[in-house]
Order: sequence, then C-alpha cells, then structure tokens
Amino acid sequence: MKDTTKTTTTTDRELLEAIPLRHSVRRYKRVPLAEEHIRLLRKEIDRCNAESGLNIQLVTNERRAFTGLLAYGKFSGVENYIVMAGAKGETLDEKVGYYGERLVLAAQAAGLNTCWVGLSYRAVKGVYNIADGEKLACMIAVGYGETQGKAHKTKTVEQVSNASGATPDWFIRGVEAALLAPTAVNQQRFSFEYIAPEAGALPVVKAHRGVPVVGYTHMDLGIAKLHFELRAGRENFSWA
Repeated sequence: MKDTTKTTTTTDRELLEAIPLRHSVRRYKRVPLAEEHIRLLRKEIDRCNAESGLNIQLVTNERRAFTGLLAYGKFSGVENYIVMAGAKGETLDEKVGYYGERLVLAAQAAGLNTCWVGLSYRAVKGVYNIADGEKLACMIAVGYGETQGKAHKTKTVEQVSNASGATPDWFIRGVEAALLAPTAVNQQRFSFEYIAPEAGALPVVKAHRGVPVVGYTHMDLGIAKLHFELRAGRENFSWA
C-alpha cells in the first residue's frame, strides 16, 4: 500500500482553506485514527511545541476523559484528544489558542473533525504528563465526526474592528477570517484596530480582548489572531 503520509507540516495555504470548513463537532464515530493521521498530528504537535514552548500531547484510544457527568449529553464517541498544556503564566492561554487552532485547522485539512473543550472532560492520570509549574489549559477532541458540524451566526466586521474606506483590503479580509474563529459559547469578545504606518514602516494591528461572558477570552484572542494572520498575510503588518 502506498504511504500517503505528508513529509512536511501543513502549509499556511492549507490552513487558510480549512477555515470555512471547520465547525465544532461533538459526536464521533468509534473508529481508531488512521496511522497516517496520527503521524501527521504528532508532526504538527512537534512543530507547535518547538515554536511555542508548550507541552502539547496527543492521546489516542482513550475513552475515560470524555465520559461521566461533565460530558453527558454533549460529547459521544471521543477516543482521541489533544492535551493543551504549558508553563503557567499570563501568556499561556493566548499561546494555547494560537497554536491549538493551528492544530485544529491542520486536522481539518487532513479530513478530521475537532472541537475545543474547556470544561467537559475529566483528567485521567497516567495518560499524559503535566509537569510541576505547568497547567492543563484545555483539550481538543479529534476524530471522525458523525457530522461535519454547522456554522454559527457571527458579528459583522464593523462590530469588531475600525475597518473603513481608509483601511486596506487585507485588514478587512483578516477580520472576516477572525470572525470564523471558534470562541467560547460563540462570544466573539475580540476586536482588531488598524493603525496607519509611519514612514517606511509596516502598518500595525492591535488585537483587543473584550469583557468575557464565560471566560476564555485570552484563548479566544489567540485563535482569532491566527485566523487574522492567515488571511491578512503576515508580510502586510506587525502586531502592536
């Protein structure tokens, strides 16, 4: 059988193309992950850990984390998940959002389904390692969904940015992509501000975190910033 495993990590173009296809999926087929998908996810995780210093881990064929009262009625068939952990600190949640969403989009591009999970799981001892000084921030369910999920209502570009006739198209495209980012209970408590460049410098974009409905706004902001970067083009601006 021909080995179809990718020899490189998912490209930015592939991640970008996965954005409109990605929807949260909570019900999964009880089918083991294909070896090629496991290898791809581990390769992506290695890259994210190397860049970020996080302690992201893939857990496969494990049913206990998504059973019990917390998961009841919300998740079914979850046997594989990504553990998002890292050193405690002010930047942890935003970093988890940014790199976790990279993994979510890479999984979607490979034909997998995912769901960010903040509370609806239980810790399982001995399955993954959280070192002293580290925090388990959240998990990401991954597998073959019973459905492909569905889109949710989003805010408008005007509601979450200072976009106007004077802002460049790439900024507007970036905000549009950010609005497709998953956020806790679809709260979308973020905004983007375009700051005109000084002579010889790149334009600056400032990402703002809003007042949360249920928390997780730092993580949500990291997710939205990745979407913005992918669509706007990292070469067009710098973050404030």
